[in-house]
Amino acid sequence: MSNFRTAESVSPKHPDKICDQISDAILDAYLAKDPDVRGGVDVAGGHGMVFVTGEITSNTEKIDVTEIVKRLAGDVKVIEHIAEQSHEIAQGVDIGGAGDQGIMVGYACNETPELMPLEYVLARRLCEYIYEKYPYDGKTQITTQDGKIVSVVASFQKTPKTELLDLVKAWLPTEKLAVFDEIDFHINPAGDWNVGGFEADAGLTGRKLVVDNYGPRIPIGGGAFSGKDPSKVDRSAAYMARKVAIDYLKKNNAHEVYVYLAYAIGFDQPLEATVVIDGSQNKVEGYDLSPNGIIKSLDLKRPIYEKTASFGHFGHSKFSWE
Repeated sequence: MSNFRTAESVSPKHPDKICDQISDAILDAYLAKDPDVRGGVDVAGGHGMVFVTGEITSNTEKIDVTEIVKRLAGDVKVIEHIAEQSHEIAQGVDIGGAGDQGIMVGYACNETPELMPLEYVLARRLCEYIYEKYPYDGKTQITTQDGKIVSVVASFQKTPKTELLDLVKAWLPTEKLAVFDEIDFHINPAGDWNVGGFEADAGLTGRKLVVDNYGPRIPIGGGAFSGKDPSKVDRSAAYMARKVAIDYLKKNNAHEVYVYLAYAIGFDQPLEATVVIDGSQNKVEGYDLSPNGIIKSLDLKRPIYEKTASFGHFGHSKFSWE
């Protein structure tokens, strides 16, 4: 039985990713001045307008949201409506509890040096390769069969089809990976295009969840990451779940590891902490999985988050959870 697997990646100029970067850049600006900021910033943008909403509670002065938006989105009209965090939510977080309920999934495997799924890594590497020369809105998609590349999809703004195909063909040998004799190429399959980003489409924070995680082969808990301070476990506990998965993978010389964490709002201990090592289920042990414990362990009260909003949150050595 053939084993087909497919994953996609999107460039930082994709409308949804622009929104993610704005949300995290605003969070970073506050964290640089106030490590204890509580933030949940959401952005919707497109067609010359960006709407920034959500919650910020901070002891520092208000930052210039419009300047951040225009740095990342260009000359757009900015509508800002940010409130403080609900006092009823804050009362549970103030005592060290989780900022919300939720399920977080961590994953690691031995398929790639990044300890990530092969099809996901290939799609991302190709997207990064193209973006380095054509830093515009774009997407890539890779399908593998039994570990060999069988099809490639690449759509990039302001990138002529012939040049894009040449880039893809130049990238393939760099992977040193077996490929099928006849790869099915779909290069700008709807035709060359010059209008992209916010000019062509709208975007929203948290709408590329699968790209932010591990690709479609691995389940996700459901919570978005960008714009959220680390008291919100759908971000910080997802990062911790990844670290735990990596640790168990290496310690057990395993093929793949899943980690499942679950929390209740206002409660500081996980309701579930499960690790599945090559199909064998056990309880996670040896970690402080309280929100404050995770924040301290991974040093999360730093302005590090804008970088996470491009090319996924996992599989990059620059992050402490890796």
